[in-house]
Amino acid sequence: MKLRRFPAIVGVVAVVLAALPVQRTAAQVETAQPSRATLPTLMPSPRFPIVPSVAPGYRAPQVAPSAAEIVGVTQQPFVGISLQDAIAMALLKNPNLAVSASNVRIARYTIVEVKGAYDVQLQLKPSSSFSVQPPDNAFEAGPGEVGKYSPAPGSSPGPVYTTGPGNIIQHESAFQYGMGGQTENGLTYQAGIQQSRTYNNTIFNAYNPYYIATLNVALTQPLLKNAGMNATKRQLKLAFVNADASAVQALIDASSTIAQVESAYWNLVAAWRNVAIQEEALKEAIAQQQSNVRLARRGALAPIEAVESQTQVSNFQDDVFSALQTVSQLQVQLKSLVVADPGDAIWTANLVPSTSVEQLPSAGDLAQIIAAGRRNRPEVRQAEDKRLAADIDRSFAANQSLPQADVQVQYLSNGFAGILTPVPGFLTGECFNVSRLSACPTPPPDTQGKMAFAYHNMWAAYFPTFNTALVVSYPIQGHLARGMRGVASEEEKQAKLLEQRVDERIGAEARDALQSYQSALAKLNAARKSREAAEAVYASEVRKFHRGESTTFLVLQRQVQLAQARGLELRSQTQLNQSVVELQRVDGTILTTNGVNLQTLGTQTLAH
Repeated sequence: MKLRRFPAIVGVVAVVLAALPVQRTAAQVETAQPSRATLPTLMPSPRFPIVPSVAPGYRAPQVAPSAAEIVGVTQQPFVGISLQDAIAMALLKNPNLAVSASNVRIARYTIVEVKGAYDVQLQLKPSSSFSVQPPDNAFEAGPGEVGKYSPAPGSSPGPVYTTGPGNIIQHESAFQYGMGGQTENGLTYQAGIQQSRTYNNTIFNAYNPYYIATLNVALTQPLLKNAGMNATKRQLKLAFVNADASAVQALIDASSTIAQVESAYWNLVAAWRNVAIQEEALKEAIAQQQSNVRLARRGALAPIEAVESQTQVSNFQDDVFSALQTVSQLQVQLKSLVVADPGDAIWTANLVPSTSVEQLPSAGDLAQIIAAGRRNRPEVRQAEDKRLAADIDRSFAANQSLPQADVQVQYLSNGFAGILTPVPGFLTGECFNVSRLSACPTPPPDTQGKMAFAYHNMWAAYFPTFNTALVVSYPIQGHLARGMRGVASEEEKQAKLLEQRVDERIGAEARDALQSYQSALAKLNAARKSREAAEAVYASEVRKFHRGESTTFLVLQRQVQLAQARGLELRSQTQLNQSVVELQRVDGTILTTNGVNLQTLGTQTLAH
C-alpha cells in the first residue's frame, strides 16, 4: 500500500512546487508581506442628515404614450431635400449671411461717401441789397429837391425856396457762381465769376448804374506735407481695404454657414436612419416577445422570460421616441440655417434628406492641404488687409512728419462797364472857365455799356490781378507725427502676428482634418465588420434559442449588441461625411465647390 501511494504523493508535491513562483511576478510588490492580517481601525458611525418628507402623497401620473410623430410638421407627405438645395437656400436666405452681405454693401457705400470729398462743388449765390443813407455834405449826396427853408429870425422877411443835397440811394443786385474742389494729390482749386449791378445816385459818380464782372481763379498745391498722401486720401485707401475686409468676412461667414448646414444635414441623415434602426430593433424585440409568450403558454418557457422580453420591448420603444426627438431637433436646426422668415412653408415640412452620401475626396498629403488652405482660405486675405491698413497708416505718418510748404496762386480779372451820368453843372463850369477845356473829359468808350461790356472787359483781361505766395510751417514738437508713427508700427506688428497665427491655424486644422478623415475611414471599416459580425451572432443565437440551446437573456443581449453595432456604423458614416466637409473647409474649396457669390448672398432674406 505504501509503495502504491508513493507515486501519488510525488505527483502532488510536484504540482505544488510547479505552482510556487521561482521569481517575483509583476503583481507582487518588493516589500515583504505581513505574516498575518491586521484588524482595521474602527470607523465612526456616519451621521446622515434628516430627510424631510418631500411632496407627501406624490405618485407618478398614469399617462398614455403619445403618438410617434414630430411636432409642428405635416407628417405626410415627406418633403425631400438635397444637400445642394439646402446649401443654396442657406446662401440666399440665411439671416446671418444677409447681414454679412449688407456689411459688404455698407463698406462699398462708405467708399462712395469718402469719394465725395473729391466731388466738384458747384456754387450759385444770388443776392440783393438796398440802402438809403443821409447826405454827409453837398458833394457826397444825391440830387436834391426844391425845399422850403426857414432862415434865422431877422435875416430875411420870409421863407426861402432852394435845392439842397438829397439822400444817397444804393441798390446792388449780384449773382455769384463757380466751382471748386480738391484732388487726391492735395491740390485745391476754386474758380468763379461774380457779377453785380449797382445803382448809386451820388452826384459825383460818373456811372449810374455800373456793372462789374470778376473772374477769380485760385490754386493751392502742397509740396511736402499733404502732397501725394493726405488725410482724405488715407481715408479713401482705408475704405477700400475695409471693403475688402468686409467681403472676406462675408466669405468666412459663408464658409462657416455651409459647414454648419452640411453638418446638420448629415446629422439629420443619421437621425432618420437611426429611427429606422431603432424601429427594426423594436420589431425584432416584439417578435421575440411574442415568441416567448407562445412558448410560455405551452409550458416550454418560464413565464418570467416572457416578462423579461417585454422589458426589452419597452426599452426599444423609448429608443424610438428618443430618435424621433433627435430628428425634430435637427430639422429645426437645419431650417433655422436655410430660412429667415418664420412664416416660410418649410417650417411645416417634414424634411427627409435625399442625398445619399458625401463624395469622398482625393485627399492629398498634409503639405498639399496646407498649401491649398493658404491659397484659398479667406482668412489669409483678412491678414493681408490688416497689413495693407498698417502700410497706409505708416505712409500717412511719414508724410505728416514733413514740413508744410504750400504754393498759392490767385488770378483776378475785373470787368467794368456802366451808363454815363450827366456832368454836374459846377463841374462843367470848372472845365470851361478854369481848365480852359471845350468839354469835360469822359471815361474810355470800352467802359461804357451794360453787363455784356463788363463781361467783355473781364474776358479781355483789361484789369488783371496776380497773387502768388509760399506758405511754410513746421510743428516744433511733432507730437502728431510721432504718435502716428508709433500707431503704424504697432499695427504692422499686429499684422505680422496675425499672418503667423493664420498660417499656424491652417497647419493645425489641416492636421486635425486629415487625421479625422483617415480615422473616420478606419472606424467605418471596423464598424461595418462589427455590424456584420453582430448580425451573424444574433441570427445564430435566435436559431439556438429555437432549438432550446440558448436563453432569452442571451437573445436579448444579442439584440442590444446588434442595435449598438448598427448605431456605431451609422455614427462612423456620419463622422466620415463630416470629416469630408471639414477637409473642404480647411483647404478653402468649400466656397468654390458650392459657388458662393457675394452679389447674391442673402438676397432673398426679406423676399415675401
